[in-house]
Amino acid sequence: MSDEKLVNWLFKTNAVMVCPEDKPFWYTSGTIGPYYINTHFLYGSEEKALELLEKIDALKSDKLGCPEKLLPLIEKNYASDEIYKGLIDTMLEFIRNNVDLECIDFISGGERRDWFFSLIIAQKLGKPHITIYKDLSSVITDKGETCEAETINGANVLHIADLITEASSYERAWIPAIKNICGQLTCSVVVVDRLQGGGELLEKNNVCSFAMVSIDRKFFDKALEMRLITKGQHDMLLKYTANPRESMKAFLNDHPGFLENALKSDEKTRERAQLCIDKRIYE
Repeated sequence: MSDEKLVNWLFKTNAVMVCPEDKPFWYTSGTIGPYYINTHFLYGSEEKALELLEKIDALKSDKLGCPEKLLPLIEKNYASDEIYKGLIDTMLEFIRNNVDLECIDFISGGERRDWFFSLIIAQKLGKPHITIYKDLSSVITDKGETCEAETINGANVLHIADLITEASSYERAWIPAIKNICGQLTCSVVVVDRLQGGGELLEKNNVCSFAMVSIDRKFFDKALEMRLITKGQHDMLLKYTANPRESMKAFLNDHPGFLENALKSDEKTRERAQLCIDKRIYE
């Protein structure tokens, strides 16, 4: 599959959203920036992804039943949604080309967004699936039957995730959860790497890290070439990628009314703008 197809899917589903060049997004931290990434929207659309998250939230208290009830829903979407099917098929090809599957005994995915991809990939590869919950508990589904995970006797595990940033979830939960059942998380495959140090952290933990696409200059150049973003957006993205704080500080200096207007906007925007001021982020 060409890079163009994956880039197109990311923008078509709004899995990647880029702001207008004069209106950066307000993030929860009180900072501003030019893009959002919601990789789980590759399930087909934001609507479909949010619907599946609701189903997960309704099912996850039943730890044994959750993966068995989720998989048929995901299989149905795979059969009917062209983008999601294309993505999963591409991931399978990517995994086969980069990972020695003869050395992999289990596929794992962590609560919640990893399950959009890990459950069906485990099924397509004919591997047992380890469903990891945020409390570090886990269950194993094999040939349609699920049991509590006890020990996997040093078996090798490939973790499938939607996105990697700093790999904090791996360090906090996914790697320890696999260790708790005497397994080794040896490899990770993600759809998107934001290149914020996660890959390096995994390597330090002896986990081979692979990503189908990285959010870097090459990615933004391709989006510009495909006319998915404008030259102005492209310039803003490159400046932000090079230095997030200084580029957004310069933006605020060049647009003195931006912060003032945010303080008069909706409640969520006001709260984030006030947090920016209180934390003196761009001073």
